[in-house]
Amino acid sequence: MNSSFLLSTTTFIYALATIFYVGSFAFKKQILAKIGFIVLVIGFLDNSAGIILRWIESYQMGYGHAPFSNMYESLVFFSWTVAVLYIFVELKYKESIIGVFVSPLIFLAIAYASFDPSISNKISPLIPALKSNWLIAHVITCFLGYAGFAVAFGFSIMYFIKPQNPESGSIFAKLPSWELIDELTYQMVVFGFLFLTIGIITGAVWANSAWGTYWSWDPKETWSLITWFVYAIFMHLRMMKGWSGKNLAWISIIGFIAVLFTYFGVNYLLSGLHSYA
Repeated sequence: MNSSFLLSTTTFIYALATIFYVGSFAFKKQILAKIGFIVLVIGFLDNSAGIILRWIESYQMGYGHAPFSNMYESLVFFSWTVAVLYIFVELKYKESIIGVFVSPLIFLAIAYASFDPSISNKISPLIPALKSNWLIAHVITCFLGYAGFAVAFGFSIMYFIKPQNPESGSIFAKLPSWELIDELTYQMVVFGFLFLTIGIITGAVWANSAWGTYWSWDPKETWSLITWFVYAIFMHLRMMKGWSGKNLAWISIIGFIAVLFTYFGVNYLLSGLHSYA
């Protein structure tokens, strides 16, 4: 058994969890959501084991680096961060129905890594620019930030799915209250904003060590800053202007689009110091 096998099985386990969550929403069966949560936790444990094993394999091959160095590894880790954050939210709030809006994101990220032929799952040596102790700190903090924004995005979608006055017994009646949706979205944005800020700072320190400058207006740096400003605006409008509901949900969605472009668009459409990712 190797890490590639474990992470392949993780993809299918997350797919199964998504099916149970969506089924619970479609058929109004709470038991399916509970099963979905159990399956999601199993997938998370499998995901964790795959990452650890891949790290060990890297050392066995003589490369010796954390599995965060390419698109495949980053997508695997992104799934892991979203999964662990969502598991915490469900355990805290006992609202399993919201898994309908988050589990697909967990599955799609690792499915993209597993099934896109352009993404290689081979363990490769680090390029010189990545050989730094800052790699782990920078990647972990950035992706925890991305995970917070991804979960906030899932919650924001609920604003546009839930009717204003859902009929008793309808599939929408099981969705959380507007107040809880709003609070969860805000909490996840605060979480994501904190870790993205730390990620940008660690990245700047690393850049100075690798390239002799803290900031070079590289496309990924620029879009990370744009993303940071979008969520800064979200927090300002929430805390200083008292905004809530769909208006803030739109900003959360726009922010996650910025996250996706920072993550994917910069790598595929723009060239720069981060193009190797």
